[in-house]
Amino acid sequence: MQLPQLTLNPPVITECRDCRTELAPGTLACPNCNALLYSNHLDQVSKSARNLEETGQPAQLAEARELWLSALPWLPRASRQSEWIRQHVLTPDEKLIAAEPPPAPSKWAKRLGPLAPIAVVLAKAKGALLFLFKLKFLLSFAAFLSVYWAIYGLWFGAGFAVSILIHEFGHVIAVKRRGLRCDLPVFLPGFGAYVRWQGLDVPLASRAAIALAGPFAGLLTAAACLVVYNQAHRPVFAALAHTGAWLNLLNLIPVWILDGGQAAYALSRVQRVLLLLACLVFAWITGQVAFVLVGAGLVYRLFTKDLPAEPSTRTMVYYIALLFALGALLKVTPLQPRF
Repeated sequence: MQLPQLTLNPPVITECRDCRTELAPGTLACPNCNALLYSNHLDQVSKSARNLEETGQPAQLAEARELWLSALPWLPRASRQSEWIRQHVLTPDEKLIAAEPPPAPSKWAKRLGPLAPIAVVLAKAKGALLFLFKLKFLLSFAAFLSVYWAIYGLWFGAGFAVSILIHEFGHVIAVKRRGLRCDLPVFLPGFGAYVRWQGLDVPLASRAAIALAGPFAGLLTAAACLVVYNQAHRPVFAALAHTGAWLNLLNLIPVWILDGGQAAYALSRVQRVLLLLACLVFAWITGQVAFVLVGAGLVYRLFTKDLPAEPSTRTMVYYIALLFALGALLKVTPLQPRF
């Protein structure tokens, strides 16, 4: 396969296509709206490189690697896309190494003589160490479970840890459904958990859907706890239902790294106003202070310069539906604080 016919040096852009801000030559991202100026070129590079990678052939994998590397000069070094490429280009290298015939015994193996088996053991120990690093999901979850078990007891501690686990796997499933690479969750006692995933040129609407998939999974878990409470009349399940719904509602505050903050990138200013009005209505109906916090975050996002070129109505509807469902769950669940 020949290298795709692709211009590796696109024309210099001096005006942002989204907000029309005039830019100095050499600018890679608009300082006003943070848009990547060469996104069209990067899209073409991404598609061409992925097509080459799909062949699985060593020669095409090497060409794909060169294409990915050619995109780096057109990305800000600190951008997540640039970091993704730097990590991703290792994959073709690993495939190339795997495709090569095994190397002949080196002269060092002969010189080591009886010490050669020790070198082999050390090499395998390195592989075992790498395997232990891959267990960070299980180890961090065990630590997370232990902390909350010690503080709140077995039933609530275990139920809380599992509910957070299901929330994070909501993100994982949403990422995997879109064919993207994703790590298993990592848990931080006292702070929650996070999922690291990699995706270049993912539309804002898809990113929003991935972000909201966690609160949706949390909603289902809290609802299941409420059902168990209604059947078994165990207060711990009412506490888990209330806590889960409340935390997932707080996670929809559209700021910082919260799920609501990521989803808000796909919303226009008008859509953010509609969400704000919905929060005020839900706060009045349910008496939940969490809606006031979500609304305060939306007021802040009305004045930020991160409006999308193509707003997502589906994201707005999804967002409002989650707010309504979580608020309704809090309304019918015992242990509901009011303001």
